[in-house]
Amino acid sequence: MALDGVVINGIINELNDTIISGRIDRIFQPESDELHIIIRNKGANHRLLLSASANYPRIHITKHSKKNPATPPVFCMVLRKHLIGGRLISLHQPSFDRIVELTFEVITEMGDLVERRLIIEIMGRHSNIILINEAGYILDSIKHIGGNISRVREVLPRLPYVYPPSRGKLDPIKCENDMFLNILKAKPELKPAKAIMNTFNGISKVTAEEIVYKALGMFEGKLSYNDLLLLVNSFYGFLSRIKNNNYRPTMILDQESIPLDILPYKYKLYEKSKVRKYESFSELLEDFYFARDKFLRLSQLSSNLIKLIRTNLERSEKKHATYLKELESAKSGDKYRLYGELVTANIHSISSGMESISVINYYDPSNEMIDIPLDPAKSPAQNAQKYFKLASKANTVISKMGKLIKETEDETIYLESLTEALSRVSSDTEINEIRKELVEQGYIRKTKKNKSKDIGENKPLHYLSSDGFQIFVGKNNIQNDLLTLKKASNNDIWLHTKNMPGSHVIIKSK
Repeated sequence: MALDGVVINGIINELNDTIISGRIDRIFQPESDELHIIIRNKGANHRLLLSASANYPRIHITKHSKKNPATPPVFCMVLRKHLIGGRLISLHQPSFDRIVELTFEVITEMGDLVERRLIIEIMGRHSNIILINEAGYILDSIKHIGGNISRVREVLPRLPYVYPPSRGKLDPIKCENDMFLNILKAKPELKPAKAIMNTFNGISKVTAEEIVYKALGMFEGKLSYNDLLLLVNSFYGFLSRIKNNNYRPTMILDQESIPLDILPYKYKLYEKSKVRKYESFSELLEDFYFARDKFLRLSQLSSNLIKLIRTNLERSEKKHATYLKELESAKSGDKYRLYGELVTANIHSISSGMESISVINYYDPSNEMIDIPLDPAKSPAQNAQKYFKLASKANTVISKMGKLIKETEDETIYLESLTEALSRVSSDTEINEIRKELVEQGYIRKTKKNKSKDIGENKPLHYLSSDGFQIFVGKNNIQNDLLTLKKASNNDIWLHTKNMPGSHVIIKSK
């Protein structure tokens, strides 16, 4: 869902209470697609963030500042020229769409009082931030969209501003009861949630599904007239809550507490899900996008290491299977030694040129006969020697394979421990620790870049038990070794899951 029209409506209501009538103090553009506008209002400074990022477009108050480029981008300079010193007089969401218009009242260099509009279009990869003059013409935009990029709509300085194509969608806030009922009747071929989503601006798939779920539960099949009435009541009940600004910003989390979605309040659809509630949308968005950005950044940083480890794991497993096969084949050495001893014991019964001999197996309690293949080109003594050599060779292979099998098993356990550690990383430093370990173990070629990279200080996790004991937990092999070999004393308690990759835990004794 992220930012649909409903959440944007909630954000606008919050911003109306926070920054309306505020004076524009400073403007920064720390990223190519992101603005920070410092607004002074009611004796406090508020940092308004506007982002046209393809992944995370948004608008909200932020507490985090970013390092700004030494030379401000052109768009930032244009905004400073036209907006600094002006006042924010209104926030508007046209047609309940994913668009926010910020209207400023500013005094020009000639002393005239004019209006300027800053419009943010929150539409995925088509997101943009556009400055409009009082006549509705574009002064500049954070992204220039020419005819070579879009044949539908150009966004360039000196062109008149036009809204993005609405695809015929309606403003749900202006929808009358009979209108909604007729819409549902007119599209019987569509599922109710899809009909709602395709008809109205600002209503995402999950919100449409919530409206249907609240009326009909997990509905499948054809709508009856009574179903239609229940849907109408659910739809207008939802809109009533929005019109009354009855929001409770809510974040949906997965089982690892990674943010999944943003809701205007807790939906019945997510009754059994992990949720976190907030006092404001700005606080929610700050946490949501920070966590998502961190998760994405760490995933990108660790992806190459995961691929490298997976490749080596597959190689180790293939070698292990090959060694097991060779070991199984070499187990025939006992048979060859038996043949050699029986040939030696019956050497006077064997004539040159014989291809086989049947003799009593003295090592079998039942003294059964056994057939032994012979090489007719070799003498009886040479045949016996051949079998002793094969037995000796098999023993050498068994000894060698046993060592190699143990090495591949140890390597598999080690690589699995790195995979497990990477699944729990929470910082760049932890990833760099694992990278350093892979360099030291020879999985990554040692270069000047790897050698000089400073991984920074990264300590094991530390807890204090309810009865006052210090507990330390390693997050990777380097930290496990540090805790076990250097931090732990003789009388401390050491914990580790047997035969599984994971953390070493030290409980410091008193």
